[in-house]
Amino acid sequence: MIRLFLVFALIFSLLDAKTDIDTQIKQTSKRLSSFSKSYTSINKKMSQNAKAILKQKQAILKGQKEIEDLTSELKEKESKYKENIVTLKKLEVTQKDLAKEQQKIENELIFTIAQSVSLSVILEEEYAVNEKSLIEFEVLKEMLNRSKAKAKKLNKKFYNTSKNITSLSNEASSLEKQIASIDAKRKKLISIQKRNKKALKKLERSKLAYKKELKKLLKKQDTLKRTLSKLNIIKIDEAKKAKEEAARKKAFRAKKIISDQDLPKVKKHGSSYQRAKTKRYRGPKTIAPLDRYSIIKKYGTYTDPIYGIKVFNESISLKPKRANAKVKTVFNGKVIYADKTAVLDNIVIIQHKNGLHTIYANLSKIAPNIKKGKRVKKGSTIGRVKNELVFEVTQKSYHINPIRLFK
Repeated sequence: MIRLFLVFALIFSLLDAKTDIDTQIKQTSKRLSSFSKSYTSINKKMSQNAKAILKQKQAILKGQKEIEDLTSELKEKESKYKENIVTLKKLEVTQKDLAKEQQKIENELIFTIAQSVSLSVILEEEYAVNEKSLIEFEVLKEMLNRSKAKAKKLNKKFYNTSKNITSLSNEASSLEKQIASIDAKRKKLISIQKRNKKALKKLERSKLAYKKELKKLLKKQDTLKRTLSKLNIIKIDEAKKAKEEAARKKAFRAKKIISDQDLPKVKKHGSSYQRAKTKRYRGPKTIAPLDRYSIIKKYGTYTDPIYGIKVFNESISLKPKRANAKVKTVFNGKVIYADKTAVLDNIVIIQHKNGLHTIYANLSKIAPNIKKGKRVKKGSTIGRVKNELVFEVTQKSYHINPIRLFK
């Protein structure tokens, strides 16, 4: 009987274990899914700056491509351009000579036509029938025929000369258009070069400002890490930290402004970074440290789109809906740190049960009664914040996504 009971107990314990494992697998999958959704880019302002920088780089790349194409085209047409200039000058001289000749032909033609008309009028007059008048009539008739022949010849010459002048004029016009086109492209090339030069200067300034913002953000994170390390709340892996610093310096030292790496191909970047150990929060839900707020920076990993640096954001940043907002502790606990820092303004760290710590950084002021060793109740005001509250949660050397605490 006892044996049978033990067998049943073993079977039930195995079934319970299997159920527990299945539950853990589901919970882990859910946790990973939830955690991956929390991966976000840098806060809205820096994200907008990054997009603007990338857009400007793409515009410069486009400008450079235009410059290359125009330079290549102008190089090919340069010899033709010089030939066209010489040909055009020759055409202009020929046109002037033809114009003079045309004027001369025109004058001669007018005279010949006038002469023909005069001879015709004379021939139409009545002559006495005698030998002398007949000879005179024949002479005038011959002169009229010659005048008509000359007029015909001059007219043909005038037509051909006009045709040549028109042809030369068209050719000259075509050459002028080609020359004007190349000149316009030269001007466009100079304009694009100037525009690119200005854009590059602007890009340098934008990148410099962006770098300062990014360094400031990283400095804040590092300051918080060191503070937590000094208080033995979180341990820092020095080897990983050194590797991360080296990767950052390498990224920041990159001087090349325009390259494929500068464009948004984030997946290709593999900069080393110190990823925090994350633990799923299983405790009771609680209040948020601010009454009304918006989340401007989430918990998780993001890759900076400009420098390709991977950063793990161990905290969340909350923007209060009103200025000088009160910051409240989210659980009962004991203040273990309350001091001003150079980078993160005022920081308050509270120790709770089960190895839980909540960190409130970037406070504009700490409440007068909040001192090290002070016990506080949930909802107690610990300070005030102007623009951004950096809120972080740890438990026994693990980080917790702070948003999981809120109801």
